[in-house]
Formats: sequence, C-alpha cells, structure tokens
Amino acid sequence: MSADAASGRTNRSLAHAAWLNDGPLTRLLAILDRDGEEARAIGGAVRDALLGKQPSEIDVATTALPPEVLRRAEAQGFKAVPTGIDHGTVTIVIDGQPFEVTTLREDVETFGRKATVRFGRDWRKDAERRDFTMNALSASADGTVHDYVGGLADLAARRVRFIGDAATRIAEDYLRILRFFRFHAVYGEGLPDADGLQAAIMARHGLTILSRERVRAELMNLMVAPHAVRTLAVMSEAGILGPVLGGVPLLASVSNMGKLEATLALAPDPVRRLAALAVLVTEDAERLWQRLRLSNVEHERLTAMGDGWWHITSAMSEKDAHALLYRLGPERFTDRVLVAWSRSKAGAADASWRRLALLPARWTAPSFPLKATEFMRRGLAKGPQLGAAMRAAELAWIAADFPRDRAALAEIAEAAIRTTQAA
Repeated sequence: MSADAASGRTNRSLAHAAWLNDGPLTRLLAILDRDGEEARAIGGAVRDALLGKQPSEIDVATTALPPEVLRRAEAQGFKAVPTGIDHGTVTIVIDGQPFEVTTLREDVETFGRKATVRFGRDWRKDAERRDFTMNALSASADGTVHDYVGGLADLAARRVRFIGDAATRIAEDYLRILRFFRFHAVYGEGLPDADGLQAAIMARHGLTILSRERVRAELMNLMVAPHAVRTLAVMSEAGILGPVLGGVPLLASVSNMGKLEATLALAPDPVRRLAALAVLVTEDAERLWQRLRLSNVEHERLTAMGDGWWHITSAMSEKDAHALLYRLGPERFTDRVLVAWSRSKAGAADASWRRLALLPARWTAPSFPLKATEFMRRGLAKGPQLGAAMRAAELAWIAADFPRDRAALAEIAEAAIRTTQAA
C-alpha cells in the first residue's frame, strides 16, 4: 500500500479555507499537531467546506490521549472542559469558540450507544467506525483532505451512504435510520442509497426503543431540510414515517407549506411544517406531544394550528380577520392561516390568501381600551357583575371592528352595563 493510500491522502485540498488557516482552530491545531501527535479537523466541517459552505461547528480528532489534550490546552491558557472524557472527548474553548476534541477510537464491541471502544492512533479505523462516508472525511492543518471510505465520491454524487454494511451500522444505533433520511434530505439527490434504504426498512422496528427526545431532534431537523418533502415521501412509502408520527402523514399539505413559506419569505419552521404534515385536529397535537416529547411551547402551537383551521378561507372579511388576529396574536394567526392555505385548492400565488396571511404586517391589534375604572365610574361595584360587563364590552368592541373614538367606547360600555344588569 502506498503512503498516500495508507494515509487516505487525496488530491483535494482546503488549503485556502479561512477557517482552517486563521483564527482559533489554527491555534488549537498548532498545539495538538506536534511532538509526536497528530490532529485534524474532521466530519461535518470538512464535508461542508468541500461543498462551499461555511462550517457552523468544527470538531477535531487527535492521536493524543485526553489527559494530554487537557495538559496542552491548559498550558496554553485555553479553557478545557472534560465533557466526555470517558469516550475521549474534551471541549476546548478559544476566544469564545468551542471545539470538541476527540481521541481516535476503534470499536471493540458494539451494542447500540453503549459500544465498548478503545483509544488508538489509526485514522482509518477511526473513520470506519463512523456512520456515513461523507462524515468520515478529515483535513490536516495544511489543508490536505483524507478519505478512507469513499466519502469524496459520495459527496460528489450527493449520495448518503453508510460505511461498511448498512445493517451493521444501523444495529449499532437505530437512530441512524432517521439520520440516514435527514442527511439525505440535506445533502442527497434523487432516491436514497438502495442498500441504506433496504437496511432502514428491515430495521425500522428498532425506532420503538429510541428515546423520544432523540427522535424529536432528528425529525425537527429533517423538517426544515432542503429536500424534506421528497424524503418524507420515501419514508412514508417505506413504512417508516407513519410509525414515527403515529398517524397518516399529510404530504401534500407539508409540500404546500414549504412553497408558502418561500412565497412569503418566511424561514422554514419545523413546528409549522410538522403541523401541516401531521395535525388535522387538536387530538393529533396531543399525540405528537406525547410521542415526540415536544416542549410545552411546541405543543401549544400545534394545538392552536389544529383548532378550527378549516373555518379560515381566503374569502374571510377584513373585519373577521382582525378579530381572529386579535384573539390569536400574530404568530398563531400566521400559523393557522398558513395551515388552512396549505390545505386549500389555491396555489402559493393566490392574492387573496396572501393578503390574509400578511395581515399582521399591516395591522396591529390594539389593546382593549376600556378599563375597570370606566365601569366603576358608571356605578358598577367590584365583583362578578363588573367582570361580566367587561367581557361583554370586549366582545362588542371586537364585533364593531375595534373602534377607538371615545363616543363609541362610551356607548359600548353603557350597553354592556345595561345587558349585565338586566341578566
């Protein structure tokens, strides 16, 4: 085997990548990549840089053992935190930027997330224990890219492929089924890799033993991926999406939701897209809350989107739209209108729906201007009757389309008092 083959060295280079040549990473590699030890940037940062994207997080792999990593970092004055030292991971913070530094490993035994590993110095073996080929690429400080498992070819082909035997990789951690689809939705083109898809289908029962929090995190990331809809369609056909959601996916609705967000220049919203995909009625929101261990805020948003969206149409009057916006607030109004629009027969270019959806941008719901003192001044004492009068007045004020002039407000207050006293 040639030296290049042994090292995985390729003719690809990141020598001109600013993040690799300047700043905190350069300082980190300078202390780890010397004195008999080697260190490289690895994984997602290298993958994204080769695709022309700016890496958001940078992980580092090294031959140095964790105590040596800590010693070198602290000697340089860097903040070092043993975040996962039993698994070889130390977090080094330089100028406020954190780096996960992990010692090279190889699997001794694999049984899910509790695999037995040992530290090593073999970059190839470390690469072979990772999930997908494109995630096993590494880059030396001089920009040399190393590829031991065919990651560059798969990256060029936009193919998400398991390293080695797909079924074996999945059995090590069943969450890799969802990661396979999530990565395909972000980086893949065309249909998913056939071997990976077959292995995912055969192992889909393993999703039931995963923690709900891990499933939620993968699903939410998938929902906003560039190719989310077509990937969700494949998952549905493969019998994987239905069990994750616990219901029938509404693929047309979530497809339309993506188009509407783009039309209105809204950022992709995972909760809104999840509602489009899986919430027809409020009971669906309750099921997803329990099934995915959603936060209370996410649960409340889903419930609001499932509550009566079918009453909203593009023919809704401005007055009724004002009342709905006042009751829901801007975010939930937009959510519910978009869900209704995504399930209508109208396309993303429909002017009436667009005007309705953009109501919060041109009209701000006022606060109810009548206070308790207004009613007490008119003879009502504190107590149930006062509360009833204020509620009646607020409903009348909404029905009148939120008048602001004092005469109209006085008339509303008087009418509410008379109605309450006559009851």
